[in-house]
Parts: sequence; C-alpha cells; structure tokens
Amino acid sequence: MSQSQCRELAERIRRWGRELGFQAVGISPASVGVHADHLDRWLQRGSHGEMDWMARHAHLRREPEALVPGTLRVVSLRMDYLPPAAADPEGVLANPGQAYISRYALGRDYHKLLRKRIQQLADRIGREIGPFGYRAFTDSAPVLEKALAEQAGLGWIGKHTNLLARAAGSWFFLGELFTDLPLPVDTGGEGHCGSCTACLEVCPTRAFRGPWDLDARRCISYLTIEHRGPIPEDLRPLLGNRIYGCDDCQLVCPWNRFAHISVEPDFAVRHGLDAPSLVALFGWDEATFLRHTEGMAIRRIGHERWLRNIAVALGNGPATPEAISALERRAQHASALVREHTAWALARLREPAPSGQ
Repeated sequence: MSQSQCRELAERIRRWGRELGFQAVGISPASVGVHADHLDRWLQRGSHGEMDWMARHAHLRREPEALVPGTLRVVSLRMDYLPPAAADPEGVLANPGQAYISRYALGRDYHKLLRKRIQQLADRIGREIGPFGYRAFTDSAPVLEKALAEQAGLGWIGKHTNLLARAAGSWFFLGELFTDLPLPVDTGGEGHCGSCTACLEVCPTRAFRGPWDLDARRCISYLTIEHRGPIPEDLRPLLGNRIYGCDDCQLVCPWNRFAHISVEPDFAVRHGLDAPSLVALFGWDEATFLRHTEGMAIRRIGHERWLRNIAVALGNGPATPEAISALERRAQHASALVREHTAWALARLREPAPSGQ
C-alpha cells in the first residue's frame, strides 16, 4: 500500500468511525511513550491496590506490539456517554437520602456496544482493502487506552488522570483498534490544565498525591467497584452517598462545560438510577438487583457489594426511622461483609447528638 493510499484510507477510517457514532477518531504509533515509565512507578508504589491484574500484565500495557504481535498502529476512538435527561449530579450528591451512581453506569454497559461498533469499523476496512491484521478493544485487555488516545491527538491526560478534550471535556468512553496497517499518525495531544488544581482539591478521600498521581486505594471508584473486602473505616464517612463510582473530579473540571450529551439511546438512564432512594435500593433482594441491572456495568459488583456500599451511604445520611429500619432488616444478613457494614451504619445513626444541639 502506497503512502497516498494509506493517507486516503486513514481519512476514510475517520469518516467511517464518525458514521458509526464515534465523536472523534485518531491514529497513533504502537507505543505509549513516557507513560510506560509512569506506569512502572505507579505500580511500584502499590497504587493499584488489589488490582493485581494491573501488575501481572504490565509488560503488555507498556508494549502494545507484545499484546498483539505485528501491530503498527492504534486507531483510538471516542464516544460521549453523558446521559440525556438525567438528574443534576450535584443535586443528587447534596441529597443524603439519595444514592449517587457514576454517570457512565446509568445506561447500558458500554463494553459490548463500543466493541461491536469497532468490529463494524474493522469489517468496513476489510471490505475496502481485503484481509488485514487487527484486534478490537474496549477496556477489555491490558491497554493503556488514555496514553494511546493522547498520542492519537484525541486530547490530553488531565491532572485527575482522565483524558480531556478541549471541545468535549471528559465524559466519554474510549476504544481501540490495533492494526498492522502502516497508517499515517496524528499529532499527539498537548496539555491545557495550566495551573488549575480543582480536581485534586475536590476529591473527597484525598486520593491524589499530586497531579497525575492517583492512589487507587483511596479512590471512591476503586473502593466501591474494584475493592472486594471491607471498606476501610476511616474512609467510609468520606464516601457520602456515592454507592457506585465517583465523578467529583469531572464535575469540577472547567473543561467539562464543553461536554456533550450523548446521542446514544443505550446510554439513557435506566430504572430511575440517576436519583434513586437509598432506602429503596437497600431493600432490593438479589433477584431484583439482577433484574434491574441486567445489561448494565453495575451488575459486575454483585448484590453483596451493592449492599455493602449502600449501607455505608445510609450510615452517612440522616438518622431517619426509614433508614434505621432498613438497616435493621439487614442486620442478620448471610454475608459477613454486609453485616459488618450494616452494624457500622447503625452505630453511626444511633450515636447521640453532640451536646448543645
């Protein structure tokens, strides 16, 4: 394939990607650049917590060609996910009787949707040029997707470690197509955070040791989703009513005033989970949990951790009769994890008010 043919194909790939619902498409070398060293330092400090797979497959994250031999280029793709007609996130966070769920998880699980679209892109390329080497990813393998997207010119990694785009903020998913095609590469993204540190300062658990240095062990998204055991007691009061993930660093970012509402129907809010009652959610049995989270990312934590997280949120809220009664009904739950967090929450709600109040 000549250079002119490669350039023409690259333009077609960008057009086809947009036609498939991606808001931006970029092409990078099969390299993560300086981010490989950053990953090594991050792992050496134990910042990944219990996410052992991060360390186990670190070499594949550092070297995309090792993950998919023969890879020359990575096509990175961006899809906006901010759900339409969702309750105001800051309003939900300010209401201790409601549960806050990260905005990315309110609709359909993005993994299958994005991967299907990327596969459709690969199929379109194949129809145009014939068989070629490729592999599609969407947060489904050891890939430093934000580093690759930055190299592909889709934006820059902000101080909160999320990818930022000047015209789109950070409310988007990323996917990748590893390929052996010698496509021309785009210019990498340049940072535009300047002196702003709003994302670092707003973090409820002080999970940032500094810019671009997130200790996952203190991150609410890690604690409520990835962490399987008891949530450290000193961090529980800081979780507030966040029961699945945390968006605080995105909510405060000035660049997100340019974010776009998603046009994907699958990312619309399901089952009223944009502003649900904590007491109501805590009353779900496992069958109800599975039914209401079918096809959603939330299901991956399971019913036990769902109850664990909600118990903490109830313990951080007002001592209403409804909250105390809901917790009491779970006090003898079969799971030791649920019992322990429920007992903690009940103790918090039953604490006598300070004198003078």
